Amino acid sequence: SRKPLIVTTNLTLDSLQNPLDTAHARIYDRLLEMCAPILFTGENFRRETAQAKLNRLKELMK
Repeated sequence: SRKPLIVTTNLTLDSLQNPLDTAHARIYDRLLEMCAPILFTGENFRRETAQAKLNRLKELMK
C-alpha cells in the first residue's frame, strides 16, 4: 500500500536487536528493516495522570 506506518513500543533498541526467541526475532527483524528507530525520553505523563486520579478517588472515599 506504500503508506507510512508508525509503530510504538516500550521495548529498548537492545531488546529489539536481541530477542529471546525465533518468533520475536522475525518480527523485530522486519520492523528494524522497514523502520527508523527514534528514542523518546522524558517523564511518563500517564503515571502522573493516574496518580492524580488515584488521589482524587482517595479524597472522594473519605
